[in-house]
Amino acid sequence: MVFTRITCDLRRMNGQPCIRNLRLTVRRVVEAVAAYPVRQELKREYPELEDEDIREALAYAAANLEDKVLELAAAK
Repeated sequence: MVFTRITCDLRRMNGQPCIRNLRLTVRRVVEAVAAYPVRQELKREYPELEDEDIREALAYAAANLEDKVLELAAAK
């Protein structure tokens, strides 16, 4: 998969993957999506984000996770 909106620059945010050369990391976008489940609230907090930025940040995060099964505690 090609990520056209994700950029990495050692001089910006210590080389962490960012959105369109902004000082907004992919990690922060993923955290913000979790914190603001209503998209309008997310866009109010981060007006520079475009829908495609959010989609690509989530896809980038998913592509960089290991696909393995983790044992979870049983619900009581």
